[in-house]
Amino acid sequence: MDFSHNAKTQDYIARIRDFLDTHVAPIEQQVYEELAALNPTSDWTKWKIHPAIEPLKEKAKAAGLWNLFLPDAELGQGLTTLEYAPLAEETGRYIFAPEIFNCNAPDTGNMEVLYHFGNKQQQEKWLTPLLMGEIRSVFGMTEPDVASSDATNMAATIELDGDELVLNGKKWWTTGLGHPNAKVCIFMGLSNPENDRHNQHSMVIAPLDTDGIEIKRMLSAYGDYDAPFGHGEMQFTNVRLPKENLLVGMGKGFAIAQGRLGPGRIHHCMRAIGTAEKALELAIKRGLSRVAFGSPIIKLGGNGERIAMARMKIEQARLLTLQAAWKIDNLGVKNAMVDISAIKVVVPQMMQEVVDMAVQIHGGGGMCEDFPLARFAAGARSLRLADGPDEVHMSMVTRLELKKYK
Repeated sequence: MDFSHNAKTQDYIARIRDFLDTHVAPIEQQVYEELAALNPTSDWTKWKIHPAIEPLKEKAKAAGLWNLFLPDAELGQGLTTLEYAPLAEETGRYIFAPEIFNCNAPDTGNMEVLYHFGNKQQQEKWLTPLLMGEIRSVFGMTEPDVASSDATNMAATIELDGDELVLNGKKWWTTGLGHPNAKVCIFMGLSNPENDRHNQHSMVIAPLDTDGIEIKRMLSAYGDYDAPFGHGEMQFTNVRLPKENLLVGMGKGFAIAQGRLGPGRIHHCMRAIGTAEKALELAIKRGLSRVAFGSPIIKLGGNGERIAMARMKIEQARLLTLQAAWKIDNLGVKNAMVDISAIKVVVPQMMQEVVDMAVQIHGGGGMCEDFPLARFAAGARSLRLADGPDEVHMSMVTRLELKKYK
């Protein structure tokens, strides 16, 4: 395996770093502060994107730094998973940066679904505006009334009624639902209970303005609503959609999900590694600049060793993630399942530990809005549940490991 960056990747890394240093870093704190004023927690329907974002998206398009995640030379930049991974890491240093490059979750996963599994009509109607950055999308999977760690527990239903699909049920922790440009949901529900457990579910494209879809509320994570993106709860009540909105076919939901989650988890993890790198940088700068008891705090209380451990854990997590990316590109998602599951455990845990160390070195400042660390901490803890909790991924690794001995 060779994880070294080829000339094309090195060029993209240099360009994206220059873009971030020139356009994003100087306004980072300003954006965080102004987002709070633009997005009242009392009324998510009034949330707004920061006025700097749309102009930056146009700059990213002009710079050829748009749709980096999509391995298509015409619609994206034609990068492999391994080539895109370090670029995702760079964007992970800033919470709002992925949107600037149209590489934000859950849109990347939804675009991959539509790209690989959507028909021409579905692609023209939904994939094209998503690729242009004109709209945003959400993915309706997790539910409040069942243990969603087992996706086969899904209670929301999809019924075929003549030429229409009828959707009923609840979804929550639907990421991006509060965004002003969120227009469509890919809804996953139980459609064929008579089939075996992995062929019982389907995916349907559901425009958010369809009658019967009600956005009940936004959910806070450790008191943060992550505005203007948000994580919401939805109620689907006799939502009727044309049969043409079905993706692939009835009972094909899990087959689609397998294709969606492989590369998407690489993206999540590389962004998380970028966040950890930023947290470590902040910790070191703080530790060198602040003095307590006559010494820089970096030299007190074992902080030096904590910095060393953070560096080692970041490097280990990165190598494991790049290995997963290499396997996806060269061996396919099915042959990378151990690695994909492993990084979903290792990387968020590493991120949480590094961010927590940085918070500790910052003292009270690490817990307030003066630094991005509190937001990083909420994101790290959330990521250990998103796309399945740690325990589910460890169970997958265990199952595949034991299979070698049967």
